[in-house]
Amino acid sequence: MSASPASPVTARAAATVLLLRDRPQGMEVFMVVRHHEIDFASGALVFPGGRVDPEDAAIAERLGGASQATPIHVAAVRETFEECGVLLARRRGEQGLVAAEVVQRLEAPRAALCRREASFADILAAEDLVPATDLLVHFAHWITPRTQPKRFDTHFFLAVAPEDHLALHDGGEAVDSVWIRPADALEDAAKGRRKMIFPTRINLMKLARETTAEASIGAARSAPIVTVEPEFVRAVPGGRELRIPLAAGYGGEIFLAHHMPASGAAQPR
Repeated sequence: MSASPASPVTARAAATVLLLRDRPQGMEVFMVVRHHEIDFASGALVFPGGRVDPEDAAIAERLGGASQATPIHVAAVRETFEECGVLLARRRGEQGLVAAEVVQRLEAPRAALCRREASFADILAAEDLVPATDLLVHFAHWITPRTQPKRFDTHFFLAVAPEDHLALHDGGEAVDSVWIRPADALEDAAKGRRKMIFPTRINLMKLARETTAEASIGAARSAPIVTVEPEFVRAVPGGRELRIPLAAGYGGEIFLAHHMPASGAAQPR
């Protein structure tokens, strides 16, 4: 039986990471293209991320349960490693992030992790690594509308990409990847060159306000996080108008969501 608005399905916890880097032409964000045959946002340009696994909670508990070391934070680090090959982790007792040669050595375990044949906890333990969850800066919080049959409660984080880690899509869920300026990604979507779901577009608009990673992270640290659960306003030519909280800081309340396949509404990324 499908859920009704009076009895919405429970939203599953998820994490998304906006990896940033500075270049002479401006700040870029790492994005991946979803495989055309998967049930979420097929073929769309999205930020790396995914749902929280039970193992993430176990790892977070071993980190001591700090406010910046929750299962959501661990999931963000794990998903970044799975989907990008970027590992936001340190050797126990050290301050610097793990070196690129360690990440390269973990390529085979990463592939096994993506196939669900390996454990993230075991991969960390093999190199005595600790997730660098303190480097994740909370950027946004979106929940899939209650009318949807599949819902996610997604936290967005900003993080500066380590210069020596090679960000590259996993070849499974993601079939392509790109470092791109937020404004360029938005232009590509507006001109039909790229497929993009509503939460991705709106969060790119927010990210595009700043031109450097430092400025973006500074702005995110100083801004309150207001939960966004889009509400349907009305159908219009080409899509639907959705309302989000003005206090969430996106510069308005009513935005156009272009027509997308039903699967594209599942998880904000």
